Amino acid sequence: MSDIPSSLHYTEDHEYVRLTDDPEIVAVGITDYAQGELGDVVYVELPEVGLSLTRMDEFGTIEAVKAVSPLYAPVPGEVVEINEALEGDPSLVNKDPYGEGWMIKVRIRTQADLKELLTAADYQQHIGE
Repeated sequence: MSDIPSSLHYTEDHEYVRLTDDPEIVAVGITDYAQGELGDVVYVELPEVGLSLTRMDEFGTIEAVKAVSPLYAPVPGEVVEINEALEGDPSLVNKDPYGEGWMIKVRIRTQADLKELLTAADYQQHIGE
């Protein structure tokens, strides 16, 4: 069974949004379920800092032994940081998807954008666990 922290927000495409200490900044990554389905992550392509995203824009790709998958922006905003550690160790996505395996940090326009995302219970139902 996948780890689905109740404090996070989720998309149907298996991205999560984690609030940070700054109410305008959120961390984005893929869920434990998604990394488990992909298998061993071997490469993560991330955007440039400063990229402006709208909801569901493709912001990068994740490559695993089994497949290459697009990454979608769960919320609109501006990319303010990328996780450079993934360049040297993309397996952090497998080891710690909700911690060291985060992908980008986004300055959101409004907290209301988070209301369009799934709760942990909704996501759990979505993946059938």
